[in-house]
Amino acid sequence: MKIINTKILSLKMPQTRNQLIALEQTSSETFSKYFSSKTSRFNEKKVSLSVKNNESKSISKETEQTLTKTVTQSTFEENVTVDKSSKKPLSNWEEVYQRIKEYRKTSIAPVDDMGCAKLAEKPGPNITPQTSRFQSLVALMLSSQTKDQVTAEAIQNLRQKLPGGLTLQSVLQADEKFLDQCISKVGFHNKKAKYIKSAAEICQETHGGDIPNTVEGLVKLPGVGPKMAYLCMHTAWKQNEGIGVDVHVHKIVNRLGWCKTEKKGPESTRRALESWLPRELWQEINPMLVGFGQTVCITNMPKCANCPVNDKCPSSKY
Repeated sequence: MKIINTKILSLKMPQTRNQLIALEQTSSETFSKYFSSKTSRFNEKKVSLSVKNNESKSISKETEQTLTKTVTQSTFEENVTVDKSSKKPLSNWEEVYQRIKEYRKTSIAPVDDMGCAKLAEKPGPNITPQTSRFQSLVALMLSSQTKDQVTAEAIQNLRQKLPGGLTLQSVLQADEKFLDQCISKVGFHNKKAKYIKSAAEICQETHGGDIPNTVEGLVKLPGVGPKMAYLCMHTAWKQNEGIGVDVHVHKIVNRLGWCKTEKKGPESTRRALESWLPRELWQEINPMLVGFGQTVCITNMPKCANCPVNDKCPSSKY
């Protein structure tokens, strides 16, 4: 590396041993200052820890460790989609939450009677736990971009028209076109019929006739995303692994100012909520806000005048 420095150029050739030592010390100090100034101006996103030729002799192990830590941290922060500000929720969130919760106790919504959590038959003499869990999974798969009333009707059709009712075995034996006819009113019914058939085959071959018992296993099924997986863990396995964020939850928490993830999507909203919302509320927040979105905080025409938190909501138009 060529270093231009007036201090070095002005030095004369050493005539004595003392002058030679002085020259070596001066050159070393100048080189060190030069390299340090260059290092401090490195862009963290473009730092290369492999220093070539003479530069590698001057960089210390401590500097390498520092740079490695900086680059790793910078890369990690870029990949994290959670808004850091979401870890500090609005100070009044508990009051708002409780108001909505109280309001929902007397405000009946479609999700309360026909939501996915209500559609599976409970285990009993004629319904095995495996069948009940499979019905929960199918209900969730049908519910995507479909109203609760339509999903409930499709589940009822499957129970009545499939020989033996809605079970894993009846789906395995049914023709895909027949399944499609039974669920023809739900959104994207063609794809969902194919997904349900494939999911049943995977459950039979890989999970011993039951549905996967982890979020990771559920999302590997065709047509099953994170929202469905977390809700399925709630309803089918009674395990609280995460928040099920659908369009209602995503929309409302952003309107309330609890998250700043409106343009980032439901998964970013889920991670943001889970960073501060107490875990014991993860399961109940979905049906609570879904019903609130169905009756009051409607997507295109929110009824702000009837909202129990219109004096606290930053998005209120009342």
